[in-house]
Amino acid sequence: MKRLVLALACAGLISACHSNGDSRPNAKQEAKQFDSAIASVLAGDWRSPENKARDKYRHPRETLGFFGVKPSDTVVEITPSAGWYTEVLAPLLKEKGRYFATVTDPAKTSSEASRTYNEKQNRALREKLAARADVFGNASLLEIDPKAPVIGESGSADVVLTFRNVHNWMGAGTQADMFEAFFEVLKPGGTLGVVEHRANDDVPKGDKSGYVSEAQVISMALAAGFTLDARSEINANPKDTKDYVNGVWTLPPNLRDGEKDRAKYLAIGESDRMTLRFKKPL
Repeated sequence: MKRLVLALACAGLISACHSNGDSRPNAKQEAKQFDSAIASVLAGDWRSPENKARDKYRHPRETLGFFGVKPSDTVVEITPSAGWYTEVLAPLLKEKGRYFATVTDPAKTSSEASRTYNEKQNRALREKLAARADVFGNASLLEIDPKAPVIGESGSADVVLTFRNVHNWMGAGTQADMFEAFFEVLKPGGTLGVVEHRANDDVPKGDKSGYVSEAQVISMALAAGFTLDARSEINANPKDTKDYVNGVWTLPPNLRDGEKDRAKYLAIGESDRMTLRFKKPL
């Protein structure tokens, strides 16, 4: 009788009971597959020397590993800008997963300058993907209204990732809407990964520094229904003093001050960044 109960349990709960014939990878196999895949992607000839040079600041292998991204996942990247992480994620997910990126719908912007900017940026990203379809595969762009974001079908994504965007949403007052959209698109148990320029303390409304405190980001995610799963110092930079007149853009890669104190800012490197992993409850 006990054997019958065990057999029925295994039949109904496949994830908990693996037969000898189960070909699905276990955690160690998945980690090995990820390491092999990400090493190949990071060495890819589609990545420019300038982008590869930033690996020492952005730590893509460690960051995506911390977020638990697997080559079989459906991943949504929020506002990829010129596509630095697109060049990593889309090839990584090409064979077994899917990569989606949200971009701003130019028709939903508030000014002609914003429309022109987003039209140009979206066109450039589409051209990047089309130029190397052999690498980027089935990568897709989704235009969204930032004031009423809908990010794909509800419960369709394994992972949502955002890199250095939260300060922009705070400036526009859309942060609550964005985090709620992330929660909606994720499957139960799905992961939200956030990397953001880290302020030492909470920043006030209207702050233009580009930095945000960890407490502020965590509060946004919790309010949307997420739980904080883990923090990492992968992208920390203790040399960042965070006291620049031109904010975070004073540092590389922007170097907004031009030649003024250029060597100093290059020696500091890119900004100090929080790396937070959240989960949508089961």
